[in-house]
Amino acid sequence: MMKIAVDAAGGEYAPHEIVKGAIKAAQEYKVDIILVGKKTVLHVLAGRYLNKLGISIAPASQTIGFHEHPMEALRSKPKSSIAIGINLVKEGRAQAFVSAGNTGAVLCAALFNLGRIAGVERPALASIVKLVPLSPALLIDAGANADCRPSHLAEFAQLGNIYAQRILGIESPRIGLLSNGKEETKGNRLTQESHHLLKKTSLNFIGNIEGHDMVDGTADVIVTDGFTGNIVLKTVEGLGDSLINLRQVGHAVSSAYHLRGRALLADVGLGSLAQGMDYREYGGACLLGVKGNIIVSHGRSQAKAIKNAIGLAKRTAEQNICQLIAEAGYG
Repeated sequence: MMKIAVDAAGGEYAPHEIVKGAIKAAQEYKVDIILVGKKTVLHVLAGRYLNKLGISIAPASQTIGFHEHPMEALRSKPKSSIAIGINLVKEGRAQAFVSAGNTGAVLCAALFNLGRIAGVERPALASIVKLVPLSPALLIDAGANADCRPSHLAEFAQLGNIYAQRILGIESPRIGLLSNGKEETKGNRLTQESHHLLKKTSLNFIGNIEGHDMVDGTADVIVTDGFTGNIVLKTVEGLGDSLINLRQVGHAVSSAYHLRGRALLADVGLGSLAQGMDYREYGGACLLGVKGNIIVSHGRSQAKAIKNAIGLAKRTAEQNICQLIAEAGYG
């Protein structure tokens, strides 16, 4: 049985919502869950499921807060849930680790404790975004690397290509480079030089794409630096939250006044669009390029998001993504 470690101490709604999501995932995905956190608390929250669902506890007496400096926190808190969860993957006791905690700490712990896959210069976060119904795309880098060189973006494209093939089921993903214009000469120096490198690869590179192309389904893999990618991702998440709130208002109005609010939302497609832009649907972003399956979830993740993050972790592990990246040998 596949085992997935879950940071039960990380996130705004930890540990209650994390545990709820883990229990749902164990029931739905048939995986064993290792909850990492304070043993006494987790026994109270998940005690009656420990024997029934294959849920176990890995004690972690320390927690890294969102505002702590990642490296300093990891050094001063060796018994944190993030450090212990990453080590479970390193030791082979878990096939993946899911955390909604301090993203920087998760990235640092994964990089230094697991190490990079040979040939990978910069691991990157790959986040699934669904701005077009039935056509999810992959955004990479979604926030791991704020400052990049052209070679890094070319590498992100390679990593994203492998992940999109296996996780999204696209045989030859269309790779688009995010820029402020489609012409090859548009963009800053990073974009222009990255475009030149991507043209030389064997990837299905379709050239530059603009922001509006993201909602047209033009590309399957959207390549950018982590600074830009994180802004794009948070913008999408914010818009998704607004649409969800609008949908809820429409439902309330429809129920209270017997109006066609619910039907109207369906007519204009806001329902499916809101669902597609909801970060809870995919649960998190995968850190590609390290020697282990790491899923970074939103800090506001509740049970649904955690459950789906565990599902994504399971698919990532089942598809042997780390091995495929190592075998690609493009470094």
